[in-house]
Amino acid sequence: MRKIELSFWGLLALLTVPWLAADASVFQWTGYFALRSAMVQHSGLIAIGCMSVAMVLALRPRWPERWFGGLDKMYRLHKWLGIGALVFAVIHWLWAQGAKWAVGWGWLDRPHRGPRAEPANPVAQSLMELRGTAEEIGEWAFYAVLLLIALALIRSIPYRLFYKTHRLLAIAYLVLVFHTVVLTKFSYWPAPVGWVMGLLLAAGTWAAVMVLTGRIAAGRRVAGTVCALHHYPGLRVIEAEIDVPRGWPGHKAGQFAFAMSDMAEGAHPYTIASAWNGAGHRITFVIKALGDHTRGLRETLRVGQAVTVEGPYGCFTFDDDRPRQIWVGGGIGVTPFIARMKYLAMHPERPPQAIHFFHTTHDYDGDAIAKLSADAAAADVCLHVLVDGRDGRLNGERIRAAVPDWRDASIWFCGPAGFGQALRKDFAAQGLPVNRRFHQELFEMR
Repeated sequence: MRKIELSFWGLLALLTVPWLAADASVFQWTGYFALRSAMVQHSGLIAIGCMSVAMVLALRPRWPERWFGGLDKMYRLHKWLGIGALVFAVIHWLWAQGAKWAVGWGWLDRPHRGPRAEPANPVAQSLMELRGTAEEIGEWAFYAVLLLIALALIRSIPYRLFYKTHRLLAIAYLVLVFHTVVLTKFSYWPAPVGWVMGLLLAAGTWAAVMVLTGRIAAGRRVAGTVCALHHYPGLRVIEAEIDVPRGWPGHKAGQFAFAMSDMAEGAHPYTIASAWNGAGHRITFVIKALGDHTRGLRETLRVGQAVTVEGPYGCFTFDDDRPRQIWVGGGIGVTPFIARMKYLAMHPERPPQAIHFFHTTHDYDGDAIAKLSADAAAADVCLHVLVDGRDGRLNGERIRAAVPDWRDASIWFCGPAGFGQALRKDFAAQGLPVNRRFHQELFEMR
């Protein structure tokens, strides 16, 4: 989370500091309308800057994933940037419209403006002629962005609708790029703030075109076929085995992929629940019925059906040198640990590492628990299964009682976000260096 916060506030500083250098008038009071003009510029630059970086992150680029600690963290930053863009866009709109309202209500006197001097620069002259158009379409694009980001943030909106409408943000973004280029003070462009904005707008424009042409992660997609399905009714879970005969680069246990079986629905992210075996060319997903799409997979998914798989992604890969690890999987958060146990069973020559795996679940299925127990035995992992209604809730105290040497361990958590935050806070209070040794998957892509 620190890197997400650092990146978000760092971007705001990257845009604000050179803006202050380019527009020193903000430091001296020359009237309300002069301040309004500066604030309109600043809020607009911040809003389009946040949108630009969010647009680039929407492409799921590989190069920043290691630094952030996984695509899940990058998507969390993407969400923050979307909220930041929305907040600053509203501020920008209020600065622009508020003065007009105040003049109309008689709260402010309309400033006297003489004839506007004609710019000597032909580019500046061309931009000035486009100001009316840029203001008008920019306002409508703002309303569109307001609606589209709200749809993305409301979790009750079905994923199918979110998938279809979220791509429209790329069109609104391109309109706002035009709005920004025309209405940004021309004196900004040769200054450092203009260089930063030019780079962000160019990158965001390229990303928007890639989104609109359906080229997101196109080079990481492979064709697959559903070769086996197993349903666990007690858990409302489907286990789907996908054959990927060509192109899959392999994956580490704990990583995830996007899978698409319905073009209208789009790709959904699922943690991979199998270790990679190059000779077998198969990937297993364990999918819980949590939404409209996943609830319908029981009826729509068939053996022999074509599936597109994209990935792998994620850095939740159990890489550390601690003598022991503590795994906590809540509900469907069990999947990365299944993959890791299968990997450990395939590689018995690994360095010795004591592992305690706590799986806590509300639902219970005897067949699934039997398979989980067999995987744990094959991997030499000490399994603790806790059913909420039978065993009560898992907490830090129970984990420490079961693992006396917990101070030497790293903790790997996948499950409900609130549960993970509570465990992290609990272990931090007991002195565990959680920034280095508490690993949590933030598996929320919207």
